[in-house]
Amino acid sequence: MTKRLIAMLLGVLLSGCTSTPATEFYVLEASNQGTPATIHGEKQQLIGIGPISIPALLDNQKIVTRSSGNTVQIAEFQQWASPLQDNLLQALTRNLSALQPNNIVRTYPWSIHGTVDRQIIVDIVRFDSTPGKSANLEANWTIKNETTNAVLKNGHSVITRPLADSSYPGTVKALSKLLGEFSQELSSEMLNFRMTNK
Repeated sequence: MTKRLIAMLLGVLLSGCTSTPATEFYVLEASNQGTPATIHGEKQQLIGIGPISIPALLDNQKIVTRSSGNTVQIAEFQQWASPLQDNLLQALTRNLSALQPNNIVRTYPWSIHGTVDRQIIVDIVRFDSTPGKSANLEANWTIKNETTNAVLKNGHSVITRPLADSSYPGTVKALSKLLGEFSQELSSEMLNFRMTNK
């Protein structure tokens, strides 16, 4: 076997050993959990979701997880299929549409469709996981009267659930469930406000 052939074979073997893993892309799914909120005889409302803000740390195509010692891990080959801010907005809108079947839910910006009656503004403080421990969601939110710009309700939600599956598919599934629970809280707050102000 010639030296040239040996060199070629070694090159092929080395390139196979150093091949880059394929990047995997993930999306947050809408949740089916929760009971739809309805008030019989109530006039249909237009509910606007957004804008949503997220921390600079999460404004990243790569999935971020937390680890010990106040450190974070930024995955190289596990990424969001679309900007996380957009994905959160879409999933929240779909969740609230299912939870508010008597109303019309629109995604920010909704100016092309006209105005809305109520606006829900969300500031995500934390939306991540600690592998082997928990999935976490923390958010500040405000419900406003879009017409008068008056604040109807402010709130702060913290949801933490054990993370049984620390794989990336398991983590994204757990985060989708947290978003479903958060959607249920927002829907309940909307219902409570309308019942106390009838």
